[in-house]
Amino acid sequence: MITLIDLMRHGEPVGGRRYRGQVDDPLSEKGWAQMRAAVGEAAPWHHVVSSPLLRCREFAETLAARHALPLRLDERLKEVGFGVWEGKSAAEIEAESPGTLMRFKADPVNARPAGAEPLADFHARVAAALDALLAQHAGQHVLLVGHAGVMRMALAWALRIPLEHAYRIEVATASFTRLRFESGHASLIFHGRTRIEP
Repeated sequence: MITLIDLMRHGEPVGGRRYRGQVDDPLSEKGWAQMRAAVGEAAPWHHVVSSPLLRCREFAETLAARHALPLRLDERLKEVGFGVWEGKSAAEIEAESPGTLMRFKADPVNARPAGAEPLADFHARVAAALDALLAQHAGQHVLLVGHAGVMRMALAWALRIPLEHAYRIEVATASFTRLRFESGHASLIFHGRTRIEP
């Protein structure tokens, strides 16, 4: 039995690129356009699961309604909590503490911003959501609308990538990653695709 999970990152939110974390900004018009263009007329899925944050949820709701697909929101699929970085741009973070972003990317487990969710905790909640998804939708094709961090944790979970290497994975806005599961074995089919096939 084969189960497919397509992970789609949200488009650009209002306010542009930031370490947004759990700040609940909606999609900008550009973000809506990015996501619509990425999906086009495709609807190969049996079910849609989404982060409850607006930048994911609103598009997931629109897509599910358009194609009469069941939709479930899962709190465990929220973006990682970035503590004192929440809502700040890279330039703002660097201005306050030069070199801090390089240290974080080199060691995301230990060089975390003050008040941030521990990476192991973030991984554990995303893994729990994905374990439940696999159990509930075995043999189906599911779309998960989420965040860059969630997609990194999903890849770490599926492919057993060490957490300290997770931020080496670039995740483009409104891009797709596909994971295939069969007999307990996960395979990466593609990553970073900007348009899904019908």
